[in-house]
Amino acid sequence: MNAQYVLLSFLADESNYGYELKKKYDSYFGKDKPILPGQIYSSLARLKRDNKIKEVSGTGNSGSSGSDRIRYEITDLGKEQLKRWLASPEEPAPQLQATMYVKTVLAILMDGDAAPYLDNQRRAHIQKMRSLTDERRNSNLSDMLLIDHALYHLEADLRWIELTISRLTKLKEELSHGRSDH
Repeated sequence: MNAQYVLLSFLADESNYGYELKKKYDSYFGKDKPILPGQIYSSLARLKRDNKIKEVSGTGNSGSSGSDRIRYEITDLGKEQLKRWLASPEEPAPQLQATMYVKTVLAILMDGDAAPYLDNQRRAHIQKMRSLTDERRNSNLSDMLLIDHALYHLEADLRWIELTISRLTKLKEELSHGRSDH
């Protein structure tokens, strides 16, 4: 996720301080991994350098350190770029060299069978799906959407695992023929 656009979006709503932006970011997107303060401030510095945000006059004193706190505001250029980014679709990114695929092939090459690996992977996916489903029960709508996204990806992985298990015999044959060709 591009933190700069998240910050621009927050600033489009109202001017704010870096620490407040971090708290807001974490409340929406930092469930599993909060953003580091350094990432917030380096993103703000790049946005300011690129004239997408500016410092607002009338900054208040932080009190504890004695230094001025900086309040940021989005510029017209920032608003324009944010609107353009929001309107552009994300590039679908199928992972043609996904780790599960690589492990399946390597398990066949090393042990002659990927079924044990795929069975373990299936159990891990099901366990994660159960955990997310439990978490979803007590979530607000925003968190539900995020959990649903993860669940659908896990579901797609499970379908791939089942399909691959059904094709293991043929895959072993292809890989053994490919090994004899080298």
